[in-house]
Amino acid sequence: MEYRIGELAALLTAVCWTVTAMAFETASRRVGSVPVNIIRLFMAFFLLGIFSWIRRDMALPLDASTYNWFWLSLSGLVGFVIGDLFLFKAFAMIGSRLSLLIMTLVPPIAAIAGWILMGERLGLIHTGGMMLTISGIALVILYKRKNRQGRALPVEDRVSPVGIVYALLGAAGQATGLVLSKFGMQEYDAFSATQIRVIAGIIGFTIVIHFFRKWTAVGLALKDSTAIWLMLLGAFFGPFLGVSSSLVAVKYTATGIASTIMSISPILILPATYLIFKQRVSWKEVIGALISITGVAVFFIF
Repeated sequence: MEYRIGELAALLTAVCWTVTAMAFETASRRVGSVPVNIIRLFMAFFLLGIFSWIRRDMALPLDASTYNWFWLSLSGLVGFVIGDLFLFKAFAMIGSRLSLLIMTLVPPIAAIAGWILMGERLGLIHTGGMMLTISGIALVILYKRKNRQGRALPVEDRVSPVGIVYALLGAAGQATGLVLSKFGMQEYDAFSATQIRVIAGIIGFTIVIHFFRKWTAVGLALKDSTAIWLMLLGAFFGPFLGVSSSLVAVKYTATGIASTIMSISPILILPATYLIFKQRVSWKEVIGALISITGVAVFFIF
């Protein structure tokens, strides 16, 4: 299974992002998304530093080359700051369901960017697996839940064109950030590479928070002990373990394949919401999950 290490790392990433999505969603409802973004990065910075010190006897990525620092920093700004900033704006303007549907464009965007920057090519079978996975995810996200009276839950009466653009920019940011990570990492350690991206993300979000004058909100968030524990949980499974495993994934397999497997979080979150929040799962969502899992299986079989 050594030759599948990239695919397995991508699957681990999807599991991590399922946990972190639930933790950050709950924390954001308590203290706001902007404070959560920068606090999670600070937490991830220290987690990565401690891990690297134990593993490599080096708390900071001081052995990285100028090449690594440039491209990984650019990746952190594009992925963590631009991608996440526009994604959260899209959540507010058009809702999470439509935003996540648009985010399913990340795998094909990443595949195109990987082809342009590094000459990566996907075979016909793998392209089919990507389309199958995206179709399953789309079916799950497009399903409209109903309340206890059998009525569809409220959705936006009018879809904001600006919100659509924000979601597209979020997808482009995350896909491009992933490709830049692979381009900049080369043979460098994945966890230290993630720390460089996190440092760039902290600098970027510091500028954003200063520009929008959100420091008061950050201070209030630090006083909420429940939110802090949720952010720590999200930081461990997100920027620390999740992002690092995503770099391992793109290191050992094509970016399009890795990003497709990573994108199945909306599928993995179904059993979690059923067990934790007692939310009913419909047969359409089950079918969508099976389609998506079949698509992912293609990458492991062929």
